[in-house]
Amino acid sequence: MAEKFRKLEDIPGVGPATALKLREAGYTTVESVAVTPARLLGEATGLTEARASEIAQAARELLEISFLRSDELLARRKAVARLATGSQNLDKLLGGGIETQGITELIGEYGTGKTQICFTLCVNAQLPVDQGGLNGNVLYIDAEGTFRPERVYQIAAARGVDPATTLRNVVSARAYNSDHQTLIVEKAFDVVPKEGIKLVVVDSIISHFRSEYVGRESLAVRQQRLNYHIHALLRLAEAYNIVVVVTNQVLSSPDMFFGPPDRPTGGHVIAHTATTRVFLRKSKGNLRIARIIDSPYLPESETVFTIGEKGVEDPPPAKE
Repeated sequence: MAEKFRKLEDIPGVGPATALKLREAGYTTVESVAVTPARLLGEATGLTEARASEIAQAARELLEISFLRSDELLARRKAVARLATGSQNLDKLLGGGIETQGITELIGEYGTGKTQICFTLCVNAQLPVDQGGLNGNVLYIDAEGTFRPERVYQIAAARGVDPATTLRNVVSARAYNSDHQTLIVEKAFDVVPKEGIKLVVVDSIISHFRSEYVGRESLAVRQQRLNYHIHALLRLAEAYNIVVVVTNQVLSSPDMFFGPPDRPTGGHVIAHTATTRVFLRKSKGNLRIARIIDSPYLPESETVFTIGEKGVEDPPPAKE
């Protein structure tokens, strides 16, 4: 993209009145307009779909979003940054850390370390780039009531980072139902540029959807709304070049005779939208195993990490 965070009035055909409608609907940057479908833009602002389509297209042209040759795309991919997890083993597994402009999904049953990884990322995201961070703030969307600022404080202190400043730079939002969770992500298009957010965490992506849409008769509606929600997260990651991490639960399949007995929830909607999928499971003692199960560029492989006072860490060297 040519220049980040232009004013809405820079979009050809958008005057003060239209810009006001867009801002009131939560679309405060050219990037947020460019990546939003015209139908959704029209519904949010009261504009006709045809008019919304013209504005979205003008925004894309302003940002030079068009057909690209692969060598040009490769050059743009150099803008992708990576966030260190706290474990060199995990970073190596992920090709150098968790990348921006995509969704990284952490899958596993309770106690496998999903939330602890997210807490550690809250600290690391604020570090300078040369220390594996993104030099930015964090938006933590808590859907299960498991966000614990005291744990983030502990991890920051153990890593030698000012814990008070760390907590001040983590914006948390408790999602009380799936509609509320979806609304928070919609509002994030306004919050992210204003607050200097470089990491968005959703813990967990599926919890409210599973509890509210029960039975086969509601499955289609659930998947449709989940699809809208996770695609909004993907647009957010791409528009602002940030890291998005979501956690996901597992569904037990005791009738499975071949393959793993647990599988990720969310079905094909999450499977086809998440950029990199990491399956976590418990091992001996305090060890955890992380396995890449799907990625457009990473091979299927696994590694070992542990969880301690500093959050996510590499296990100590084996004694000879």
